[in-house]
Amino acid sequence: QVQLVESGGGSVQAGGSLRLSCAASGFIASRNYMAWFRQAPGKEREGVAAIWPTVGIPYYADSVKGRFTLSQDNAKNTVYLQLNSLKPEDTAMYYCAAAYRNGRWSDPAVYNLWGQGTQVTVSS
Repeated sequence: QVQLVESGGGSVQAGGSLRLSCAASGFIASRNYMAWFRQAPGKEREGVAAIWPTVGIPYYADSVKGRFTLSQDNAKNTVYLQLNSLKPEDTAMYYCAAAYRNGRWSDPAVYNLWGQGTQVTVSS
């Protein structure tokens, strides 16, 4: 079964931290284009971070640069997103995604496989 399963979401106060996990099965995550997106109620899905195998260094949205960090554990076939200095505007459902082809990293249409999402709620 080819799938992505996110975990690690929760409710925290502003300034707090969370680490999100994305466990991949049925394929090798490090050989694909992997990304984290988020979507708040009434808003469009937004690219948060991504890593391209052909580049090797993660991309980040300007709104999270310096606060969020994407990393991979190849032995566990898992991608992580460390969320630090969280703000109320970070509140959203966070999704892990994988793509088999190159494209604009922040475009959801590029990705062909999505996880079920994990909720992050940040209170002020």
